[in-house]
Amino acid sequence: MSRLRDIRRILWWILLLNLGVAAAKWTYGVVTHSLGMQADGLHSSFDGLSNVIGLIGLWLTTPPPDANHPYGHKKFEALTAGSIGAFLVLTCLYLLWKAYRSWTLDLHPQVTGISFFIMIVTMGINIFVTRWERQKGTELKSDILTADSYHTASDVLTSCSVLVGLLAVQAGYAFVDPLVAILIAVVIAWTAFVVLQDVLSSLTDAIRLDPEEVRRTVMSISGVLNCHDIRTRGLAHHVFMDLSIHVDPTLSVEKAHTLATRIEECLIDHFESLEDVVVHIEPEGHDSSRA
Repeated sequence: MSRLRDIRRILWWILLLNLGVAAAKWTYGVVTHSLGMQADGLHSSFDGLSNVIGLIGLWLTTPPPDANHPYGHKKFEALTAGSIGAFLVLTCLYLLWKAYRSWTLDLHPQVTGISFFIMIVTMGINIFVTRWERQKGTELKSDILTADSYHTASDVLTSCSVLVGLLAVQAGYAFVDPLVAILIAVVIAWTAFVVLQDVLSSLTDAIRLDPEEVRRTVMSISGVLNCHDIRTRGLAHHVFMDLSIHVDPTLSVEKAHTLATRIEECLIDHFESLEDVVVHIEPEGHDSSRA
């Protein structure tokens, strides 16, 4: 529960920062007709929306395992991260549409000193948020914080492109403004790909732990003659594992059970993200393919 409380607290702080950044860029972008600033402001507003989605996702993952969900509700966290990726895709499409409209309507944005001031200050805030959120996402092994940090990081890159666009517009090249919006859309599309790729790894039960490392750990335990069929799945911070071991055929049921318990405890101590282990015991010389 302390982990979820820490993630929730971080998301609330980041939500407030994102809303402030988004309001500043969007409002002044509308006032000066700067498509680049509006696009960046919209991107930041989706950062805030993803924070809200993250908070909802945490609420959904809090209940303990029950009869209908014996493995718990942790995959709601992956679904939440997936929705963040989906919103990134929508943002990308919206910006492409705005760029097209800008060209067809021949809009000419205004550039002032305040434009540069707002972009530099908000970019500094985003750099701080990105580093802090990614660090906490790694420490807490949170898919939500990690996904959201990528979203915020893309804000830093897009803010740089907006600054370049403002300089170009000030120099008389107004057509650069929609080009900046397209560049931002490309960055967002790549960010969405990275986020959704990790989500798919969680939802499609991709391998989470190195089987060779697991095998070495198990084989270091006295009484284990062989270890195979190692499988892992789940979220990065919530992994389930099952494996098979070979033991002396004369080993009693009680001693075999004690050995299996020792293996489970050893693996959970060795792999911090491991939630549960199932050990299948087979007598040495037994052909499991005929079982």
